[in-house]
Amino acid sequence: MISMWINHALLGLLGLIFGLSVASGSFAFAVKLGIIPQMAGKSKTAGHVLTYENATILGGICGNILSVFEDIRFPAGHLFLGAYGICSGIFVGCLAVALAEIINAYPILYRRLKLKIGLEWMIGAVAVGKMSGCLYYFLTGFQNVD
Repeated sequence: MISMWINHALLGLLGLIFGLSVASGSFAFAVKLGIIPQMAGKSKTAGHVLTYENATILGGICGNILSVFEDIRFPAGHLFLGAYGICSGIFVGCLAVALAEIINAYPILYRRLKLKIGLEWMIGAVAVGKMSGCLYYFLTGFQNVD
């Protein structure tokens, strides 16, 4: 009986340690890309950077808790689920665009296509295309395309 408690305590401690290392790597990646300060600068809300950082950390913690402890029920309804989906999509989209900006993917593409105007329409078209693909994927019930 005591041996079982020691095993559970050890596994819990190892899970906490490894989870913290993965989470710190993820946040370090986001910090290195400069996502939060860049978003605050673009939206002219630089005075709220600490709020953005705290919200990002809180979201990471809550997401980890809900993904690790699958038995936890969060009865918030469909409206919360929709808001969560939109916020998650915005976060993933911002992360993808920030990563592409860091590796200069978009400037190279624009230069090769000789685009001088309409860059915001191009980014909007990419976003609408990704959203349409995701909606199709989710609305068809995750069917295999093979």
